[in-house]
Amino acid sequence: MKTLLLILLAAPCMAWAQAHSADDVKKDVQRHRAMAVAHEAAAKCLESGKKSEACMKDLQASCKGLAIGRYCGMKHEH
Repeated sequence: MKTLLLILLAAPCMAWAQAHSADDVKKDVQRHRAMAVAHEAAAKCLESGKKSEACMKDLQASCKGLAIGRYCGMKHEH
């Protein structure tokens, strides 16, 4: 009984730890580069003197479909 319980508890962990294929890694790299471009554009927007809200709106539009959340995969403290 304990062995069965251990197997049932470990199964999701083993499924989660599967290695990514080379194609998955390549796609992940492309997403990271696209997010980096969007963040660089947001930094330049802020440097130009535009309001933070406008720059954030542009960042969110650039990152749509790339990252999870409002901050394009990156949030920092203020």
